[in-house]
Amino acid sequence: MRLKAQVWVSAYIKICAAHDLVATVVRHGDDDAGTIFLRINHLDGTSQLFVPAPAGLSGNELDRTWQRAFDGGARVDSDIDDYLSREIEIDSDIWIVEVESQTGCHHLDAWLAKA
Repeated sequence: MRLKAQVWVSAYIKICAAHDLVATVVRHGDDDAGTIFLRINHLDGTSQLFVPAPAGLSGNELDRTWQRAFDGGARVDSDIDDYLSREIEIDSDIWIVEVESQTGCHHLDAWLAKA
């Protein structure tokens, strides 16, 4: 059984705090099954976005996994805002977690889908 969204988000925020990164819930989605988007804000007008990987991409359908949006590179914040706005129109129950990291550090490596 997959971790509930609220439990995963809470744990991830604690992982970030343990590494001196500020992580904030920008949008609170469905507690149980909400889709989670992770924004790594570089604090220079650009961000990276991690989106849920398609089911089965990682080979483990029970874990939540992410992949980099936009070919993995940082994009201007307005591009990220536009993308997330479109996602909210599709599904109003999404979570958005923002991590402030000038270096792009995110501590997501264990949860990145293997392409």
